[in-house]
Amino acid sequence: MKFKVCFHGDLDFFLKTGSGIKNEFFSQRCTPVKDVIESMGVPHTEIGAIMAEGEERDFGFLPREGMCIQVFPVTPPLDITRPTCLRPEPFGKVLFVADVNVGKLARLLRIAGFDTAYKNTWSDSTIASVASREERVVLTKDRNLLKRKVITYGRLIRSIRPWDQLEEVIDFFGLREQVFPFRRCPSCNVPLQRIPKTQILDRIEPLTRLFFDEFHLCPECERIYWPGSHYYKIIRKLEKLEKQ
Repeated sequence: MKFKVCFHGDLDFFLKTGSGIKNEFFSQRCTPVKDVIESMGVPHTEIGAIMAEGEERDFGFLPREGMCIQVFPVTPPLDITRPTCLRPEPFGKVLFVADVNVGKLARLLRIAGFDTAYKNTWSDSTIASVASREERVVLTKDRNLLKRKVITYGRLIRSIRPWDQLEEVIDFFGLREQVFPFRRCPSCNVPLQRIPKTQILDRIEPLTRLFFDEFHLCPECERIYWPGSHYYKIIRKLEKLEKQ
């Protein structure tokens, strides 16, 4: 059985034949369209719509002889709380899980206020399990990780530098209005708690006691945070990002 698969947009980035050379294929496999597409190199998380004979199809659709399958990329901003044909059971809110390839991005997302699960010791199977169990979006540079069946939403990060990666994620998922910096511990991902200075006088330096009055504590690792020079540098970067 032969049918044609035609990829659109930037999906040729994933194709095994090489970007920009050819985006039409023939397959003799009688299998769900999701498996056919992924065998060609495109993770299902990067697909926004599948069309055949003028109708939108789901991942379980079985192509027939002579069909032309049109595969389209996700069109940002992606709203993961809205049901679609490919993802009829959306997530309730935006939560992330990152792999070791984008560890610095995970920290920046936490600083920006986004719940981001991350441990540099997690295997791909652990990340996939966390994503499925906690309904989290997977962020990675590993396209094979995104092909795991239990992962519903994910993004193969294209940018190289961490701050560019942060902007990529915020724009792709339409999160510019949801940036609330310094609400979470960058190390633990736990929401910070405000703490009176009088309770931590023995843990802060004399000059810090003199010049700062607002402090937050991570209840997990017990790190203390205050709005020093580093704080304002990051705030300015985030403000610049939001205005772009």
